[in-house]
Amino acid sequence: MAFRAFMSGLLATATVVAALPGAASAQTALSATRRAPAPAGFSQERAARIAQMLQAYVDQGRSAGGVVQVMHDGRVVYTAAIGWRDKAARAPMRQDTIFRIASQTKALTSVAVLMLMEEGKLLLSDPVGKYLPEWSKTTVAVPRAGGDYDVVPAKRAITIRDLLTHTAGVSYGTGPAEKAWRDAGIFGWYFADRREPVADVVKRMAALPMAEQPGARFVYGYNTDILGVVVVKISGQTLEAFLNRRLIQPLNMRDTSFYLPEQKADRLVTVYGATSAGVEATPDPGSWRPEGHVGQGHYLRGPRVAFSGGAGLLSTAADYSRFLEMLRRGGELDGRRYLGRKTVELMTADQLVDIPMSPGMGFGLGFSIRTDLGKAGEPGSVGDYGWGGAYHSKYWVDPHEKLTVVYMTQLLPANNLDEDRKLRALVYQALD
Repeated sequence: MAFRAFMSGLLATATVVAALPGAASAQTALSATRRAPAPAGFSQERAARIAQMLQAYVDQGRSAGGVVQVMHDGRVVYTAAIGWRDKAARAPMRQDTIFRIASQTKALTSVAVLMLMEEGKLLLSDPVGKYLPEWSKTTVAVPRAGGDYDVVPAKRAITIRDLLTHTAGVSYGTGPAEKAWRDAGIFGWYFADRREPVADVVKRMAALPMAEQPGARFVYGYNTDILGVVVVKISGQTLEAFLNRRLIQPLNMRDTSFYLPEQKADRLVTVYGATSAGVEATPDPGSWRPEGHVGQGHYLRGPRVAFSGGAGLLSTAADYSRFLEMLRRGGELDGRRYLGRKTVELMTADQLVDIPMSPGMGFGLGFSIRTDLGKAGEPGSVGDYGWGGAYHSKYWVDPHEKLTVVYMTQLLPANNLDEDRKLRALVYQALD
Protein backbone atom coordinates (compact mmCIF):
# COMPACT_ATOMS: atom_id res chain seq x y z
CA MET A 1 0.00 0.00 0.00
CA ALA A 2 2.87 2.38 0.78
CA PHE A 3 4.29 1.96 -2.69
CA ARG A 4 0.87 2.53 -4.27
CA ALA A 5 0.51 5.76 -2.31
CA PHE A 6 3.89 6.90 -3.54
CA MET A 7 3.09 6.05 -7.15
CA SER A 8 -0.18 7.94 -6.98
CA GLY A 9 1.92 11.08 -7.03
CA LEU A 10 2.69 10.29 -10.66
CA LEU A 11 -0.83 11.43 -11.54
CA ALA A 12 0.49 14.97 -11.33
CA THR A 13 3.65 14.28 -13.29
CA ALA A 14 4.91 15.69 -16.57
CA THR A 15 6.43 12.83 -18.55
CA VAL A 16 8.91 13.70 -21.29
CA VAL A 17 9.94 11.14 -23.87
CA ALA A 18 12.98 11.63 -26.09
CA ALA A 19 13.63 10.34 -29.61
CA LEU A 20 12.03 6.97 -30.39
CA PRO A 21 13.39 4.36 -32.82
CA GLY A 22 12.68 5.36 -36.39
CA ALA A 23 12.53 9.08 -35.67
CA ALA A 24 13.26 11.22 -38.71
CA SER A 25 16.03 13.27 -37.12
CA ALA A 26 18.01 13.80 -33.92
CA GLN A 27 16.13 17.05 -33.36
CA THR A 28 13.05 15.18 -32.17
CA ALA A 29 10.22 17.26 -30.79
CA LEU A 30 9.63 16.79 -27.08
CA SER A 31 6.26 15.56 -25.94
CA ALA A 32 4.86 16.40 -22.53
CA THR A 33 1.79 14.77 -21.01
CA ARG A 34 0.07 16.26 -18.02
CA ARG A 35 -2.01 13.52 -16.48
CA ALA A 36 -3.86 15.69 -13.98
CA PRO A 37 -3.91 19.29 -12.79
CA ALA A 38 -0.41 20.14 -11.57
CA PRO A 39 -0.02 20.42 -7.79
CA ALA A 40 0.40 23.87 -6.33
CA GLY A 41 3.89 25.13 -5.68
CA PHE A 42 5.65 23.86 -8.80
CA SER A 43 5.07 25.26 -12.28
CA GLN A 44 4.83 22.61 -14.97
CA GLU A 45 5.12 25.28 -17.65
CA ARG A 46 8.44 26.51 -16.28
CA ALA A 47 9.61 22.98 -15.46
CA ALA A 48 9.37 22.12 -19.17
CA ARG A 49 12.67 23.96 -19.53
CA ILE A 50 14.38 21.04 -17.75
CA ALA A 51 13.63 18.56 -20.53
CA GLN A 52 14.40 21.15 -23.21
CA MET A 53 17.84 21.75 -21.70
CA LEU A 54 18.68 18.06 -21.28
CA GLN A 55 17.40 17.22 -24.77
CA ALA A 56 19.70 19.90 -26.21
CA TYR A 57 22.70 18.11 -24.72
CA VAL A 58 21.52 14.84 -26.28
CA ASP A 59 20.96 16.49 -29.66
CA GLN A 60 24.44 18.04 -29.51
CA GLY A 61 25.98 14.63 -28.82
CA ARG A 62 27.29 15.71 -25.41
CA SER A 63 25.08 13.33 -23.41
CA ALA A 64 23.24 10.10 -24.13
CA GLY A 65 20.40 11.02 -21.78
CA GLY A 66 19.12 10.62 -18.27
CA VAL A 67 16.17 10.53 -15.90
CA VAL A 68 15.08 13.35 -13.58
CA GLN A 69 12.59 13.08 -10.73
CA VAL A 70 11.50 16.00 -8.56
CA MET A 71 9.37 15.65 -5.45
CA HIS A 72 7.79 18.64 -3.72
CA ASP A 73 6.13 18.31 -0.34
CA GLY A 74 5.95 14.54 -0.69
CA ARG A 75 4.49 14.42 -4.21
CA VAL A 76 6.16 13.63 -7.51
CA VAL A 77 5.70 16.91 -9.39
CA TYR A 78 8.01 16.31 -12.32
CA THR A 79 9.74 13.40 -13.96
CA ALA A 80 11.43 13.16 -17.34
CA ALA A 81 13.22 10.43 -19.26
CA ILE A 82 15.48 11.99 -21.91
CA GLY A 83 17.59 10.41 -24.64
CA TRP A 84 18.78 6.85 -24.90
CA ARG A 85 19.30 3.90 -22.58
CA ASP A 86 21.29 2.32 -25.42
CA LYS A 87 21.97 4.45 -28.51
CA ALA A 88 23.22 1.61 -30.68
CA ALA A 89 20.10 -0.46 -30.01
CA ARG A 90 17.88 2.64 -30.39
CA ALA A 91 16.44 1.86 -26.95
CA PRO A 92 14.99 5.03 -25.41
CA MET A 93 15.57 6.06 -21.81
CA ARG A 94 12.66 5.10 -19.56
CA GLN A 95 11.70 6.07 -16.04
CA ASP A 96 12.35 2.51 -14.82
CA THR A 97 15.88 2.45 -16.29
CA ILE A 98 18.43 1.08 -13.81
CA PHE A 99 21.64 3.06 -13.19
CA ARG A 100 24.96 2.40 -11.49
CA ILE A 101 24.83 4.96 -8.67
CA ALA A 102 28.43 4.61 -7.37
CA SER A 103 28.95 7.07 -4.48
CA GLN A 104 25.24 7.62 -4.00
CA THR A 105 25.61 4.31 -2.13
CA LYS A 106 27.41 6.21 0.63
CA ALA A 107 24.23 7.80 1.95
CA LEU A 108 22.59 4.41 2.56
CA THR A 109 25.67 3.03 4.32
CA SER A 110 25.88 6.17 6.46
CA VAL A 111 22.25 5.71 7.48
CA ALA A 112 23.04 2.09 8.38
CA VAL A 113 25.81 3.26 10.73
CA LEU A 114 23.48 5.77 12.37
CA MET A 115 20.87 3.04 12.85
CA LEU A 116 23.45 1.08 14.82
CA MET A 117 24.22 4.22 16.84
CA GLU A 118 20.52 4.57 17.68
CA GLU A 119 20.47 0.96 18.88
CA GLY A 120 23.34 1.63 21.28
CA LYS A 121 25.76 -0.57 19.36
CA LEU A 122 28.34 2.13 18.61
CA LEU A 123 29.31 5.73 19.33
CA LEU A 124 30.42 8.15 16.63
CA SER A 125 33.44 8.89 18.82
CA ASP A 126 34.45 5.20 18.94
CA PRO A 127 37.82 4.37 17.40
CA VAL A 128 37.44 2.17 14.33
CA GLY A 129 39.93 -0.22 15.92
CA LYS A 130 37.31 -1.13 18.52
CA TYR A 131 35.51 -3.07 15.80
CA LEU A 132 38.31 -3.68 13.28
CA PRO A 133 41.47 -4.34 15.37
CA GLU A 134 43.87 -3.89 12.45
CA TRP A 135 42.83 -0.20 12.40
CA SER A 136 43.85 0.40 16.02
CA LYS A 137 47.15 1.97 14.98
CA THR A 138 47.65 3.52 11.57
CA THR A 139 50.41 5.46 9.83
CA VAL A 140 50.57 8.53 7.61
CA ALA A 141 52.77 9.29 4.60
CA VAL A 142 54.46 12.70 4.93
CA PRO A 143 56.05 13.99 1.70
CA ARG A 144 59.71 15.00 1.61
CA ALA A 145 61.03 17.92 -0.38
CA GLY A 146 62.84 15.59 -2.76
CA GLY A 147 59.70 13.72 -3.79
CA ASP A 148 59.87 10.70 -1.51
CA TYR A 149 57.98 10.42 1.78
CA ASP A 150 58.39 9.43 5.42
CA VAL A 151 55.98 7.17 7.28
CA VAL A 152 54.97 8.46 10.71
CA PRO A 153 52.46 7.19 13.29
CA ALA A 154 49.00 8.73 13.19
CA LYS A 155 48.61 11.33 15.93
CA ARG A 156 45.39 9.73 17.11
CA ALA A 157 43.04 6.88 16.32
CA ILE A 158 40.60 7.15 13.40
CA THR A 159 37.00 7.36 14.65
CA ILE A 160 33.63 6.42 13.18
CA ARG A 161 32.85 10.13 12.85
CA ASP A 162 36.10 10.68 10.93
CA LEU A 163 34.94 8.10 8.39
CA LEU A 164 31.44 9.57 8.10
CA THR A 165 32.89 13.03 7.42
CA HIS A 166 35.82 11.90 5.22
CA THR A 167 38.32 13.38 7.65
CA ALA A 168 40.12 10.12 8.46
CA GLY A 169 42.93 10.83 5.99
CA VAL A 170 41.92 7.78 3.92
CA SER A 171 42.01 8.46 0.18
CA TYR A 172 41.22 6.25 -2.80
CA GLY A 173 44.91 5.40 -2.95
CA THR A 174 46.18 8.81 -3.97
CA GLY A 175 48.69 10.79 -1.91
CA PRO A 176 52.41 10.56 -1.16
CA ALA A 177 52.26 6.75 -0.85
CA GLU A 178 50.25 6.15 -4.04
CA LYS A 179 52.74 3.62 -5.38
CA ALA A 180 52.45 1.52 -2.23
CA TRP A 181 48.65 1.50 -2.55
CA ARG A 182 48.81 0.58 -6.23
CA ASP A 183 51.35 -2.17 -5.51
CA ALA A 184 48.93 -3.55 -2.90
CA GLY A 185 46.19 -3.66 -5.53
CA ILE A 186 44.09 -1.08 -3.72
CA PHE A 187 43.32 1.98 -5.81
CA GLY A 188 40.09 3.70 -6.88
CA TRP A 189 36.49 3.25 -5.85
CA TYR A 190 35.50 0.24 -7.96
CA PHE A 191 34.97 -3.15 -6.26
CA ALA A 192 32.56 -5.07 -8.51
CA ASP A 193 35.30 -7.04 -10.27
CA ARG A 194 36.93 -8.27 -7.05
CA ARG A 195 36.81 -11.92 -6.00
CA GLU A 196 37.48 -11.10 -2.36
CA PRO A 197 35.11 -9.53 0.18
CA VAL A 198 35.48 -5.82 0.89
CA ALA A 199 36.42 -6.73 4.48
CA ASP A 200 39.58 -8.46 3.23
CA VAL A 201 40.59 -5.41 1.19
CA VAL A 202 39.91 -3.09 4.12
CA LYS A 203 42.03 -5.29 6.40
CA ARG A 204 45.00 -5.02 4.02
CA MET A 205 44.37 -1.30 3.63
CA ALA A 206 44.96 -0.62 7.31
CA ALA A 207 48.68 -1.43 7.00
CA LEU A 208 49.27 1.19 4.27
CA PRO A 209 50.29 4.80 4.96
CA MET A 210 47.29 7.17 4.88
CA ALA A 211 47.25 10.41 2.92
CA GLU A 212 46.69 12.72 5.90
CA GLN A 213 46.48 12.80 9.68
CA PRO A 214 43.05 11.99 11.17
CA GLY A 215 40.92 15.11 11.54
CA ALA A 216 43.29 17.36 9.60
CA ARG A 217 41.30 17.89 6.39
CA PHE A 218 38.65 16.48 4.06
CA VAL A 219 40.07 13.53 2.10
CA TYR A 220 37.58 11.69 -0.11
CA GLY A 221 38.20 7.96 -0.23
CA TYR A 222 37.45 4.50 1.14
CA ASN A 223 35.91 5.86 4.34
CA THR A 224 32.39 4.54 3.66
CA ASP A 225 33.67 1.16 2.49
CA ILE A 226 35.36 0.84 5.88
CA LEU A 227 32.07 1.82 7.53
CA GLY A 228 30.33 -0.91 5.55
CA VAL A 229 32.73 -3.43 7.09
CA VAL A 230 31.94 -2.01 10.56
CA VAL A 231 28.24 -2.60 9.86
CA VAL A 232 29.04 -6.19 8.86
CA LYS A 233 31.14 -6.76 12.00
CA ILE A 234 28.54 -5.38 14.41
CA SER A 235 25.42 -6.80 12.77
CA GLY A 236 26.79 -10.22 11.84
CA GLN A 237 25.18 -9.85 8.38
CA THR A 238 26.55 -9.05 4.97
CA LEU A 239 26.13 -5.42 4.01
CA GLU A 240 23.74 -6.55 1.26
CA ALA A 241 21.57 -8.36 3.81
CA PHE A 242 21.58 -5.46 6.29
CA LEU A 243 20.67 -2.82 3.72
CA ASN A 244 18.00 -5.04 2.19
CA ARG A 245 16.36 -5.80 5.52
CA ARG A 246 16.60 -2.35 7.11
CA LEU A 247 16.26 0.07 4.18
CA ILE A 248 15.85 -1.26 0.65
CA GLN A 249 12.97 -3.69 1.16
CA PRO A 250 10.90 -1.71 3.69
CA LEU A 251 11.28 1.44 1.55
CA ASN A 252 10.04 -0.58 -1.43
CA MET A 253 13.17 0.23 -3.43
CA ARG A 254 12.38 -2.74 -5.62
CA ASP A 255 15.06 -2.03 -8.26
CA THR A 256 17.96 -1.27 -5.90
CA SER A 257 20.68 -3.91 -5.49
CA PHE A 258 24.43 -4.46 -5.53
CA TYR A 259 24.28 -6.71 -8.57
CA LEU A 260 21.63 -6.94 -11.27
CA PRO A 261 19.22 -9.90 -11.51
CA GLU A 262 19.36 -11.46 -14.97
CA GLN A 263 15.69 -10.70 -15.62
CA LYS A 264 16.39 -6.96 -15.32
CA ALA A 265 19.33 -6.90 -17.74
CA ASP A 266 17.35 -5.13 -20.45
CA ARG A 267 16.72 -2.19 -18.12
CA LEU A 268 20.38 -1.48 -17.30
CA VAL A 269 21.61 1.71 -18.96
CA THR A 270 24.74 1.74 -21.14
CA VAL A 271 27.75 3.66 -19.81
CA TYR A 272 29.06 6.34 -22.16
CA GLY A 273 32.23 8.41 -22.10
CA ALA A 274 32.57 11.98 -23.34
CA THR A 275 35.07 12.30 -26.21
CA SER A 276 35.96 15.04 -28.67
CA ALA A 277 33.71 13.26 -31.19
CA GLY A 278 30.76 13.06 -28.79
CA VAL A 279 29.62 10.37 -26.38
CA GLU A 280 30.72 6.81 -27.07
CA ALA A 281 29.89 3.56 -25.30
CA THR A 282 32.70 2.47 -22.98
CA PRO A 283 34.34 -1.01 -23.07
CA ASP A 284 32.61 -4.08 -21.73
CA PRO A 285 33.33 -4.71 -18.94
CA GLY A 286 36.07 -2.04 -18.85
CA SER A 287 39.19 -1.22 -16.89
CA TRP A 288 40.85 1.37 -14.69
CA ARG A 289 42.16 4.63 -16.12
CA PRO A 290 43.32 7.80 -14.35
CA GLU A 291 39.75 9.16 -14.33
CA GLY A 292 38.41 6.01 -12.69
CA HIS A 293 36.71 2.82 -13.80
CA VAL A 294 35.82 3.28 -17.46
CA GLY A 295 33.51 0.58 -18.75
CA GLN A 296 30.18 -1.18 -18.41
CA GLY A 297 31.35 -2.87 -15.23
CA HIS A 298 30.77 -6.25 -13.61
CA TYR A 299 27.29 -5.58 -12.21
CA LEU A 300 25.61 -8.29 -14.29
CA ARG A 301 28.30 -10.92 -14.95
CA GLY A 302 30.79 -10.18 -12.17
CA PRO A 303 31.93 -12.33 -9.24
CA ARG A 304 29.20 -10.89 -6.94
CA VAL A 305 31.47 -11.19 -3.92
CA ALA A 306 32.28 -7.59 -2.94
CA PHE A 307 29.49 -5.40 -1.52
CA SER A 308 30.92 -1.89 -1.60
CA GLY A 309 29.35 0.45 0.94
CA GLY A 310 31.06 3.36 -0.76
CA ALA A 311 30.14 2.85 -4.40
CA GLY A 312 28.41 -0.46 -5.11
CA LEU A 313 24.67 -0.06 -5.67
CA LEU A 314 22.39 0.05 -8.69
CA SER A 315 19.10 1.94 -8.49
CA THR A 316 16.42 3.96 -10.27
CA ALA A 317 15.38 7.58 -9.93
CA ALA A 318 12.08 6.50 -8.34
CA ASP A 319 13.76 4.20 -5.81
CA TYR A 320 16.36 6.74 -4.75
CA SER A 321 13.67 9.41 -4.42
CA ARG A 322 11.93 7.27 -1.81
CA PHE A 323 15.13 7.03 0.21
CA LEU A 324 15.64 10.80 0.03
CA GLU A 325 12.04 11.52 0.90
CA MET A 326 12.49 9.46 4.07
CA LEU A 327 15.41 11.68 5.05
CA ARG A 328 13.56 14.87 4.12
CA ARG A 329 10.74 13.83 6.43
CA GLY A 330 13.15 13.44 9.32
CA GLY A 331 13.68 9.69 9.12
CA GLU A 332 10.08 8.52 8.54
CA LEU A 333 8.11 7.47 5.47
CA ASP A 334 4.66 5.92 5.08
CA GLY A 335 4.24 5.52 8.82
CA ARG A 336 7.52 3.65 9.37
CA ARG A 337 10.45 5.26 11.18
CA TYR A 338 13.97 4.47 10.00
CA LEU A 339 15.97 7.09 11.90
CA GLY A 340 15.09 9.38 14.78
CA ARG A 341 14.37 13.01 13.96
CA LYS A 342 17.34 14.28 15.99
CA THR A 343 19.66 11.81 14.30
CA VAL A 344 18.71 13.22 10.90
CA GLU A 345 19.31 16.73 12.26
CA LEU A 346 22.82 15.66 13.27
CA MET A 347 23.40 13.90 9.95
CA THR A 348 22.49 17.04 8.02
CA ALA A 349 24.45 19.52 10.16
CA ASP A 350 27.84 20.75 8.98
CA GLN A 351 30.49 18.73 10.80
CA LEU A 352 33.51 20.50 9.26
CA VAL A 353 33.32 23.90 10.92
CA ASP A 354 37.13 24.17 11.13
CA ILE A 355 37.99 22.24 7.96
CA PRO A 356 37.61 24.08 4.64
CA MET A 357 35.45 22.75 1.82
CA SER A 358 34.39 24.66 -1.29
CA PRO A 359 32.97 28.16 -0.62
CA GLY A 360 29.62 28.08 1.12
CA MET A 361 29.66 24.30 1.53
CA GLY A 362 30.32 21.96 4.42
CA PHE A 363 29.89 18.24 5.02
CA GLY A 364 27.59 16.30 7.32
CA LEU A 365 27.51 12.59 8.13
CA GLY A 366 27.39 11.29 4.58
CA PHE A 367 26.87 14.18 2.16
CA SER A 368 27.65 17.85 1.50
CA ILE A 369 25.73 20.61 3.27
CA ARG A 370 25.06 24.16 1.98
CA THR A 371 26.15 26.55 4.70
CA ASP A 372 26.09 29.94 2.94
CA LEU A 373 23.88 30.64 -0.07
CA GLY A 374 25.84 33.65 -1.27
CA LYS A 375 29.27 32.05 -0.98
CA ALA A 376 28.08 28.89 -2.72
CA GLY A 377 26.88 31.10 -5.57
CA GLU A 378 24.11 28.94 -7.03
CA PRO A 379 20.38 28.45 -6.37
CA GLY A 380 19.46 26.49 -3.28
CA SER A 381 18.81 26.97 0.42
CA VAL A 382 20.98 27.05 3.50
CA GLY A 383 20.83 23.49 4.81
CA ASP A 384 20.18 21.71 1.54
CA TYR A 385 22.29 18.56 1.22
CA GLY A 386 23.30 16.07 -1.43
CA TRP A 387 26.04 14.32 -3.35
CA GLY A 388 26.52 12.35 -6.56
CA GLY A 389 28.22 9.41 -8.18
CA ALA A 390 31.19 8.72 -10.42
CA TYR A 391 28.89 8.15 -13.39
CA HIS A 392 27.83 11.84 -13.21
CA SER A 393 24.57 11.25 -11.31
CA LYS A 394 23.43 13.83 -8.75
CA TYR A 395 20.88 14.24 -5.96
CA TRP A 396 19.91 16.79 -3.37
CA VAL A 397 17.35 17.44 -0.66
CA ASP A 398 16.13 20.93 0.26
CA PRO A 399 14.19 20.71 3.54
CA HIS A 400 13.33 24.43 3.48
CA GLU A 401 11.60 24.13 0.09
CA LYS A 402 10.39 20.55 0.76
CA LEU A 403 12.24 19.35 -2.34
CA THR A 404 14.04 16.16 -3.31
CA VAL A 405 15.73 15.96 -6.71
CA VAL A 406 17.34 12.93 -8.37
CA TYR A 407 19.22 13.12 -11.66
CA MET A 408 20.39 9.79 -13.03
CA THR A 409 22.75 9.58 -15.98
CA GLN A 410 25.63 7.30 -16.95
CA LEU A 411 28.64 9.19 -18.23
CA LEU A 412 32.26 8.41 -17.29
CA PRO A 413 34.32 10.37 -18.02
CA ALA A 414 31.99 13.37 -18.18
CA ASN A 415 34.72 15.92 -19.05
CA ASN A 416 33.28 18.78 -16.97
CA LEU A 417 29.79 18.57 -18.45
CA ASP A 418 27.66 21.27 -16.79
CA GLU A 419 24.06 20.16 -17.38
CA ASP A 420 23.79 18.96 -13.76
CA ARG A 421 24.46 22.48 -12.49
CA LYS A 422 21.97 23.93 -14.95
CA LEU A 423 19.43 21.43 -13.65
CA ARG A 424 19.68 22.98 -10.18
CA ALA A 425 18.81 26.43 -11.55
CA LEU A 426 15.93 25.06 -13.62
CA VAL A 427 14.39 23.18 -10.70
CA TYR A 428 14.40 26.26 -8.48
CA GLN A 429 13.03 28.60 -11.12
CA ALA A 430 9.99 26.31 -11.43
CA LEU A 431 9.01 26.83 -7.78
CA ASP A 432 5.93 29.07 -7.48
